[in-house]
Amino acid sequence: MFKRLKDSDAAVPVEEMKGARRATEISSTGARDNTVTDSDPEVLEKPRRRRFSAKYKLRIVEQADACTQQGEIGALLRREGLYSSHLTNWRRQRDTGALAGLSAQKRGRKPDPAAAERLEIAKLKRENERLQFKLKKAHTIIEFQKKLSEILEIPMDTSEMDKTP
Repeated sequence: MFKRLKDSDAAVPVEEMKGARRATEISSTGARDNTVTDSDPEVLEKPRRRRFSAKYKLRIVEQADACTQQGEIGALLRREGLYSSHLTNWRRQRDTGALAGLSAQKRGRKPDPAAAERLEIAKLKRENERLQFKLKKAHTIIEFQKKLSEILEIPMDTSEMDKTP
């Protein structure tokens, strides 16, 4: 029941050796144990999304449209490594805008053309409110000056009042 280790002279029970065999992947017969696989320490690169040019898309769609025999389109897709959904999407894109519809499209939300207009309107409204507040303040000051001149009985020149806003 005891086995000698290669590096030391101490005897170790076989039950304790089982874990050691697993860790070293060596069985009691000396053959490699296939239960533990060697892992590759290199980190694999994240796969990239395939991108197809507009010319390529148009060429494939034209080749698919030229297919007349049963199974030719499937053979074309297998040869090119494409899916039928690619062909469907590319045909739809071609129908909506020829080659321009087949060009690469950015992912994500599309820019809102009315957003810039809304921002400009909001900016103009704030400026309008600010100017109206200043005008109201100016009218209040003018009214105060009029009342003060009446109280102090100082004659005011009306031609100067007409010139001020």
